[in-house]
Amino acid sequence: MPAFHAKAYHKCVMPTKTPAPAKPTKPAQQPESASSNPTREATFDIFRRWGYLQATLDPLGQYLPPEPFPTPAPDGPDSVEARRYYCGSIGAEFMHIPSSEKRAWIEEQLEQPFTVSSATQARILTGLIRSDVFEQVIQQRYLGTKRFSLEGLTVLVPFLDQLFSTAADNGVTRSLFGMAHRGRLNVMVNTVGRGSHEIFTKFEDVDPRSTMGGGDVKYHMGATGDLITANGKSVHLHLASNPSHLEAVNPVIMGRTRAYQERAGENGKNEVLPVVIHGDAAFAGQGVTAETLNLASLDGYNVGGTIQVITNNLLGFTANPDESNSSRFASDLAKRLPIPIFHVNAEDPDAVVRIAEIAANYRHKFASDVVVDLIGYRRHGHSEVDDPTVTQPRRYAKIKDHPTLSKIYAQKLGIDATAEITAIQTEFLEEQKLATHAEHKPVMHSLPDYWQPYSGGHLKPDDNPVTGLDATEVSALTKALTTAPEGFHIHPKVEKLLAQRIEMGNGKKPMDYGMAELLAYSSLLKAGTPVRLSGQDSQRGTFNQRHSVLIDIETEVRYSPLTNIAPTQGRWEVYNSLLSEAACLGFEYGFSRDFPEALTLWEAQFGDFANGAQIIIDQFLAAGEAKWGLLSGLVMLLPHGYEGQGPEHSSARMERYLQLAAQDNIQIAQPSTAAQFFHLLRRQALRSWRKPLVVFTPKSMLRHPDAMSSVADLGLSHFQNVIPDNTVENPRRLLVCTGKIGHNLRVERTKRNDNSVGIIFIDQLYPWPEAELQAALDQHPNAGEIVWVQEEPANMGAFSYVMPQLKRLTKDRPLLSVKRTASASPATGSAKAHELEEKTLIDLALGHGV
Repeated sequence: MPAFHAKAYHKCVMPTKTPAPAKPTKPAQQPESASSNPTREATFDIFRRWGYLQATLDPLGQYLPPEPFPTPAPDGPDSVEARRYYCGSIGAEFMHIPSSEKRAWIEEQLEQPFTVSSATQARILTGLIRSDVFEQVIQQRYLGTKRFSLEGLTVLVPFLDQLFSTAADNGVTRSLFGMAHRGRLNVMVNTVGRGSHEIFTKFEDVDPRSTMGGGDVKYHMGATGDLITANGKSVHLHLASNPSHLEAVNPVIMGRTRAYQERAGENGKNEVLPVVIHGDAAFAGQGVTAETLNLASLDGYNVGGTIQVITNNLLGFTANPDESNSSRFASDLAKRLPIPIFHVNAEDPDAVVRIAEIAANYRHKFASDVVVDLIGYRRHGHSEVDDPTVTQPRRYAKIKDHPTLSKIYAQKLGIDATAEITAIQTEFLEEQKLATHAEHKPVMHSLPDYWQPYSGGHLKPDDNPVTGLDATEVSALTKALTTAPEGFHIHPKVEKLLAQRIEMGNGKKPMDYGMAELLAYSSLLKAGTPVRLSGQDSQRGTFNQRHSVLIDIETEVRYSPLTNIAPTQGRWEVYNSLLSEAACLGFEYGFSRDFPEALTLWEAQFGDFANGAQIIIDQFLAAGEAKWGLLSGLVMLLPHGYEGQGPEHSSARMERYLQLAAQDNIQIAQPSTAAQFFHLLRRQALRSWRKPLVVFTPKSMLRHPDAMSSVADLGLSHFQNVIPDNTVENPRRLLVCTGKIGHNLRVERTKRNDNSVGIIFIDQLYPWPEAELQAALDQHPNAGEIVWVQEEPANMGAFSYVMPQLKRLTKDRPLLSVKRTASASPATGSAKAHELEEKTLIDLALGHGV
């Protein structure tokens, strides 16, 4: 194997270590090994495979009744012993895992008696008391206010405490975790370590003017803090901000974790732990859950295993379990992967912390996801203003008289916890009084130091770095981009492409978008800027335009020249993603959140398909700064253009992004030439202004002569928001447009030898380039008409956004528009109909038939 292959892709390999000895679990006398007795082994195998069907999991005894084993177990002492391990408060699903090593490890953990130390039990009890009392104080002081109580699943707090304690013993120093609204405020205080007065201040809703038009509800906000484990170790916790769109945060957590792990270096996957806390109905119902689970073992997305926790109250708003999922457990979706699933009765805290320890150790040893299904109940309705007795009267009749878990556990331990309860109650009440005097909303998170060079808000006028490169540098980069290792067998078509690129980079041939893009990346890498690109088919490019990775036609070994630009270059990553939009875009958004100095890009196969990730676009990319004060410099590459390919291969839905644009929250551009694309990408990386960039990229224009550029164009100092028309003098009409239609108009204008029409390109649509466009219009003061021209129907594209802006700039000159008729569908499915429509558009725009 040639040595260059090792340089082509840097893969983080997680070292495997024997997990640290269990802390709360102390093995008693070891039972006889099942494997030493074939009859006993056969009996145990039945319970290993099916025991979870008869585990006692619903604390209220209403749902999940025992089911008969598909293979009946024989009577006798072996069955009694195996039932104790597999049919008690823990139900384990792991026999679907192909690895015998992993199955044997789980068997070893479960098939032994265990006890929990008195010190651990005291810590569990304190956590339960704090969780219960916190909820009770809010109920007393803010009656009728939504908080999405954790009551019924307060065991989550000792679970997380044990999870992070065991993880810390295994080397974890940081954890990023996401969760929906239920129990979030409780976890902020009792796990993350935020002061309870900060939460109470949120209930007081102080200083409303500070969040007019922005901010978010208290149970969506993020928080950072440090958890000190029972062994005195510290784990930095980061609970991520997220919207009400359940499960949308899942891939974001993975992307952020990946960024932190890459920062940490070779041991990153041991040091940074991702945790996602789900609701039961959401885990079963939301498609992004399946998409994100599928990222687990993929090279571009692997984070060394995620702890997936389902806080299962056996209700989805008002829906019963048989209305929320088609199988016995909400977790059954996860059985598509070779990962263990542990169901635990949430009113057996000792069992819960045991599983927390096993989950942390399994992830550490095998770098694998683990699912923990904490099965409890919900003491109140979906929120505290909802009456659940209307829809679940029998269940809530049971809950009404059911004691709190802290009381149940204290009685089990034989402890009178009255004094501790009183002390904790007094603490929270004092904190609540403090909150009533607060004047400002608390900020419950701190940003890492690597965000200091970057800013959001409005663009500063001087933040406009030079993006041009001279011909000598372009030539040097071209050599690196077109060089393969000796003996590497390149496909003849790709070899021809590389020869053309050599001519492009040395000024002997006009440059296309593919070459300009790679020159942008290579120049940034050489300067030390990391670049990460992912998407469906992104290594080659949907339209055969990129070829960032070369493939040996004899061995299929892959090599990327971008990994060998310079000895001290930035990290280059390019991945063909799974066939997903939501999870992949969410992951890249997350990565960009914790690697702001990198140029992070996600590419849609066609821009039309990006709406599969609309929640990520709406809730995170467009609104993240306004809601949570969080920035991202993620780039979205969305192929767009009407070429007769039908309604799903024509439009990236430009109108939707323009509708989301406000307060300088995002950038929206459609670079009209290869050089413009080059400058735009470099500007995004070199600016200190960190805003998402939505780029409508070409398809047929990728190699169109009218959109090609020269090496000299790459030497220009900046990206041009507006491209004026300097080729005509004293035109009668000025056409204003963006993208492919402008090139079609220019080609047709040349064919007709018509110099009476000027054509102006708007390459940046948002923020609106008012000054540049005004100058381009004023350059031709005698033009009697200004015409906005677009390919898209009247109810799509930039029409509704642009026309009011143009009206203000055109002053007394008539303002017209040419576009397709408003339509429910973006484009026709007939190539011939498309040609007829486009001919009409061009004729009307150039003044024929108007």
